[in-house]
Amino acid sequence: MKRSYFSTVVLALVLAFLYVPILLVVVYGFIPNGISMSFFDSSGRFAGMTGRGYSMIFSGDRRLGALMQSFWLSLVVAGLATLVSCALGTTAALALHRWKGRLQSVHHALVYTPLVMPDILIGISLLMLFVACGVDCGFWTILIAHVTFCVSYVVMTVLARLQDFDDRIVEAAYDLGAGSWYTFFHVQLPLLLPGVVAGGLLAFTLSIDDVVITSFVNGAGTNTFPTYVSSMTKHSRNLPAVFALSTLMLIFTCVLAGLSKLVARGQQPKTRSTR
Repeated sequence: MKRSYFSTVVLALVLAFLYVPILLVVVYGFIPNGISMSFFDSSGRFAGMTGRGYSMIFSGDRRLGALMQSFWLSLVVAGLATLVSCALGTTAALALHRWKGRLQSVHHALVYTPLVMPDILIGISLLMLFVACGVDCGFWTILIAHVTFCVSYVVMTVLARLQDFDDRIVEAAYDLGAGSWYTFFHVQLPLLLPGVVAGGLLAFTLSIDDVVITSFVNGAGTNTFPTYVSSMTKHSRNLPAVFALSTLMLIFTCVLAGLSKLVARGQQPKTRSTR
């Protein structure tokens, strides 16, 4: 079947809409003038490209002290939120898959609610909760807030994996004398690992990218990378370093995505050709 020109043009426009902004972030990491954010000088001549933003990052420039601190804070929060969300989300998905009833319907509704609730409403609700409990906003409130919305995505991802799961494998392990813990870690978890990794990758991406919820629950000196960048984009001279650091984050995320693909491919059963 011959593809029409209209569908090709629509596909090209959609791809450009999705990926051109990402390419611009990579390109602007090499911009020579951080004040005017232009590749041209005052006389209109092309000023070239420079890696000064990357050199400032790797040399530990003091002017980027607050920026790098927010970057490492984002990585720590996203990593911890991903680990906690994977643990809680996997157990919640197993409970929803194994047991049915009215209580589990309420459980499923509570898990699904953060997916459709606006971020600003989640942020305000968590802030009111922390204020009512007398908790000072800081690192731990950011971590709790991120786990709150990340765990729902892990649950849904693992539940999708459980839809095709054959429960007879677990029953066979029990019949062969395996205990519940041994069956989970050696039989069930390896089969669910692609779903857990996919949910964890999604949770990590959402956590390190969050601005709205974090802006409500962060305290003094606990700005994450997105919140710090959003406050400096209009007046900072070090924007090339911001774009360079964003490019490094993009590469790191792509590496994680590639590793998740390798894990998913390694978990697929190998079929032998028969004659």
